[in-house]
Amino acid sequence: QVQLGESGGDSVQAGGSLRLSCAASRYTVSTYCMAWFRQAPGNGREGVVRINMAGGTTYADSVKGRFTISRDDANDTLYLQMSKLKPEDTAMYYCAADRSASACYSHSWSQDTFHYWGQGTQVTVSS
Repeated sequence: QVQLGESGGDSVQAGGSLRLSCAASRYTVSTYCMAWFRQAPGNGREGVVRINMAGGTTYADSVKGRFTISRDDANDTLYLQMSKLKPEDTAMYYCAADRSASACYSHSWSQDTFHYWGQGTQVTVSS
């Protein structure tokens, strides 16, 4: 069974940077579409960015130009480099994986299209 584990969450000041990691076990990251989601208190889980098997990426408008997803195939790890952080980026961040076409390529990708999830890592941005 696919297992995912996030790390790297922290409390930072607005304008700062963080790098989140998602370690995958029992599978090779390049054989799955992977994504980062986030959920703030009282909100639903929203997609931040995804990367498909070929390396193609889809970013939410709110993070374009500030966040970068990357994948280390040799170490089966997914990363999220976050810069120019804003208080509204405060949330629990989750990585997710799936192989379905809807997860990898659909314009309406969401938490419902991803089957495997990590436990989350908290990011708090203060003003």
